[in-house]
Amino acid sequence: MSNQPGVLYIVATPIGNLDDLSPRALLTLNEVGLIAAEDTRHSAKLLKHFGILTPVMAFHEHNEREETPKLTAVLSKGKSLALISDAGTPLVSDPGYRLVRAAHAAGIRVVPLPGACAAIAALSASGLPCDRFAFEGFPPVRSTARRTWLEALAREPRTLIFYESPHRILESLQDMVAVFGDARAAVYAREISKQFETVRNATLGELVAWVGADPNQQRGEIVVLIHGAVPAETETSEDAARILRILVRELPVSQAAALTAEITGLKKNQLYELALQLKPK
Repeated sequence: MSNQPGVLYIVATPIGNLDDLSPRALLTLNEVGLIAAEDTRHSAKLLKHFGILTPVMAFHEHNEREETPKLTAVLSKGKSLALISDAGTPLVSDPGYRLVRAAHAAGIRVVPLPGACAAIAALSASGLPCDRFAFEGFPPVRSTARRTWLEALAREPRTLIFYESPHRILESLQDMVAVFGDARAAVYAREISKQFETVRNATLGELVAWVGADPNQQRGEIVVLIHGAVPAETETSEDAARILRILVRELPVSQAAALTAEITGLKKNQLYELALQLKPK
């Protein structure tokens, strides 16, 4: 073993299309001494496809606490390690936090290898504001807890990003309508980079009806993005909303917001956010 500690590589893997694996990730997975994978059976398909023969061990939410000290010891003795999840960037709604934290505490170098992330890929294609956003992961499983959790986000002005499982997606969307309102702008992104990739921009009410009517949309990997709350200053001006609602029927959003700002004296950037929600689809 080397006198120098190994390196912990955080390796992003494809979320669908295997061609999205970067050349650097491929090289790293071949060169490290060990790969820690969330599900060895799932990752075996990726590794077999690229002919990667590096030893693999299971590292998931049920054994992370137990295995972290062991892997930290392995790294400290000079062996490098690659951490991968089932798909996408590790630690984003996946295990690995304890290992990365322990590695830093032990003076071990942690190197991220950028790549696919469903939340960011969905955001980039959503048409929603991308300058500020909040990734909230998976909502609570039960409806009562989920609504309470969502209510805490009701006034959040940033774009909200959620993951959701297929068997809960319809109920989750219904709870989102109950909390955020059926007119809130949203995006439904499913199976990104896969054969049945879908990115649909609509209101929450329209998404509930669409997903409920098509069982095929209740399958696969799902990301839901919701437009942030309109600032209270804009919401309290009924006249501004009425004027804006009329103007966005005939004018581009930016022009409608500018004219409404000139008429009402309100800030254009706040009116622009409201105009995005009022613009007819």
